[in-house]
Amino acid sequence: MELSKTAIIFIGYQNDYFANDGILKGAIEESANTNAVLRNTISLIDAIKDSSATMIQTPIHFTKNYDELSEPVGILKIIQDVGAFQKGEPGSAIIDHFQSYGSRIKVVDGKRGLNAFSNTELERNLIKSGIENVILAGAVTSICIDSTGRAAHERGYKVFILSDCTAGRSNFEQTFYCENIFPLYATVMTSTDLIAESE
Repeated sequence: MELSKTAIIFIGYQNDYFANDGILKGAIEESANTNAVLRNTISLIDAIKDSSATMIQTPIHFTKNYDELSEPVGILKIIQDVGAFQKGEPGSAIIDHFQSYGSRIKVVDGKRGLNAFSNTELERNLIKSGIENVILAGAVTSICIDSTGRAAHERGYKVFILSDCTAGRSNFEQTFYCENIFPLYATVMTSTDLIAESE
């Protein structure tokens, strides 16, 4: 894999999912020991931070009254009901682990739903950087990871999903998607595989 043509997209690495007191931590904790997902993710960043790979995070933010959502259902309804990811609130902040990398990980704002391409400048950033390979990490496996992966595939990117850096809502969901859904349009690999390929 040519890292100069590769972007790793980090989705949902925000306090409401990953902090100990995160409002939605319980939604993903069963499937993926969130500490293990974070540990694997940080190890990956440390291993490739000096490479030519592009690294982007796409946080989701909403206004206090969730005006962006019109009759939300499913996960977006839950987010609204519990008051998660409100812009300016501690829960919506990108987790502290990422702060030390500064501008090495570019932040692309605007995400309001499941697909990180929707309502954001993500695709423009990928085109500008000459990206051909998109690698996904983060939460939630069956929702934002799957939606973004399919959107990337439909746009002609080669898609890779990191099984040890993604978090689903249950063990069953995580295994089912990694073994049965993602392989329909993407290559499933581990962060260790990626690090080995980049050396």
